[in-house]
Amino acid sequence: MKNFALIGAAGFIAPRHMKAIKDTGNDLVVAMDPNDSVGIIDSFFPTTDFFTEFERFDRHVEKLRRSQSEKKVDFVSICSPNHLHDAHIRFALRSGAHAICEKPIVLNPWNIDALKEVEADSDHRIYTILQLRLHPAIISLKKQVAESPSNQIFDVDLTYITSRGKWYHYSWKGDEDKSGGVATNIGVHFYDMLHYIFGEVRTNIVHYRDSKKVAGYLEYDRARVRWLLSVDSADLPLEVVEKGQRTYRSINIGGDAFEFSEGFADLHSKVYEDILSGGGFGIEDNRVAISTVAAIRDQVPIGFKGDYHPYLKEILK
Repeated sequence: MKNFALIGAAGFIAPRHMKAIKDTGNDLVVAMDPNDSVGIIDSFFPTTDFFTEFERFDRHVEKLRRSQSEKKVDFVSICSPNHLHDAHIRFALRSGAHAICEKPIVLNPWNIDALKEVEADSDHRIYTILQLRLHPAIISLKKQVAESPSNQIFDVDLTYITSRGKWYHYSWKGDEDKSGGVATNIGVHFYDMLHYIFGEVRTNIVHYRDSKKVAGYLEYDRARVRWLLSVDSADLPLEVVEKGQRTYRSINIGGDAFEFSEGFADLHSKVYEDILSGGGFGIEDNRVAISTVAAIRDQVPIGFKGDYHPYLKEILK
């Protein structure tokens, strides 16, 4: 059994990490979050030590390490705001533990280079959560693409609208310096998925971007992708609204809908199982997706030119 610490215990994604630690037969010995709304811990590990101040959490983890306690931390799971991931990964390695960090692992590709140096100087590893790579439907699609004629280029339309209320824009998620913006915060795993299936990025164009939505065009070795991401409920298709739903996810490949709505429930647990069995996704696995979102963030949108997403003009009427 391995001992885990968790940073960001009050966050949206933290319960999936708690469940993954539990599902893999391990223990959460200490958790930290400036926000004390963490009653969810009781559902998984009611005896976990908890701190709201990072300094006290740091001291506690260090004490466990120096005393060679049976609760010495082996892994630090990181669910903190995006801009803090780099610092918290470094903390994990300094504390003599492996890091398991939520995506995006960092906001910029040069941060990956710096972390690789830190990891090389350590006896421990940096892992990340690229759970879509373990989704059965994604694995099947990757196999299908690999077995298709090598000169076949797939036309893909990706649409992801996940409604967020006013709170989103007042939180760190609405601050581009902290979250990386919409493309980074809700889209980085899709860009990793596209790279994983279709190969290297050849072209990256942004057609539109504001604080709620972003759309563009990506060309990979094996695909031409028109994509649109939004956190604005006003962008939801009417049929989705009429069903009372607040999220719309669609991937269309060559005119056919690619369905992968199911199978998400246990993906974090699968990632933890992979890591604990000697696998896992490391720093370099993140590079293409991080470079993609950084380029999207830095570009000046070109407007309605070229091959833009077909839904973009409709939502901008």
